Amino acid sequence: MEPKDTIPDGPAEPPVQVEAQVQAVEPPAPAAMVAPVTEPVAGPAAAPVTESDVPATPGKPRPRGRTALLIAAAAVLGIAGGTAVGYGVQADRAPTPLPALSQPNLAYPAKALPADKVPDPLPVSQDRQRKTEGDLRELLVSKPSGARNAKFPFRTKGWMPLDAYALEFESEDYMFETLAEADVRRIAAANWSQGQHRDVGIRLVQFRSGAELGASDHANDQLDYMPYAKDGAGNEGDPIKGSGNGRYFLYKAVNKPGYLPVHQARAIGQRGDVMFDINIFDTVPISKKDIRTLAERQLERL
Repeated sequence: MEPKDTIPDGPAEPPVQVEAQVQAVEPPAPAAMVAPVTEPVAGPAAAPVTESDVPATPGKPRPRGRTALLIAAAAVLGIAGGTAVGYGVQADRAPTPLPALSQPNLAYPAKALPADKVPDPLPVSQDRQRKTEGDLRELLVSKPSGARNAKFPFRTKGWMPLDAYALEFESEDYMFETLAEADVRRIAAANWSQGQHRDVGIRLVQFRSGAELGASDHANDQLDYMPYAKDGAGNEGDPIKGSGNGRYFLYKAVNKPGYLPVHQARAIGQRGDVMFDINIFDTVPISKKDIRTLAERQLERL
């Protein structure tokens, strides 16, 4: 059949009118709400991702101190191994023979040397102990002409025992113990009187050689309190010429009612292993020259 593409000649039939009947019809259930489907909006194309742009995933953290611990362990093992090897090598070696303890070439001759072959002793300038090894009393300053020997309360013959020397100090117990521990050897003493009331006393205290510097310590102990007025002279004193630590002092006069004034001078010094202590007492003032001259003479004899 050909399609109807022409208009018919007669009028068209009227539409059939149907009377609408009103019927009670329940309203239909509302349709479910469906979200509208929207198509994604196409944006600008993203740049291609390369492998270098991807961040590396952090790995497991490495424990600290492992390298240092390994190095320390290797060093300890190396030292221990080297020591063990060294001891092993030394133990395998033959022992080194020691020289003989007795050597006949070093023995003393059976007979003493003849008198003409005995070497001369060293001079005093090279061996100062030659002076003090002899009779210590001979090194005491000789009393001046016109002086009288003072009487000791005990027989001395120029020697003074340690207990008698300690009695000349206020703390005799302490002085006795201190000098005994310092290894005192001997004490030479001399006393004389001059004029009407002048008395002079000299003490030479010798110590044995050893670890203790007895003479120097004893001299310094006496010099330490001399600048104080309570027990000493109350002044610094003056140095004795030729002595490293020697000094001489003048005391203030002591005046007591009913008694003559007492003047005192003292000199303290040391040379080698001998300490000297000189005291002058008088009822009239003592000049510095008197005590200085006596101290210098005594020092020269040591």
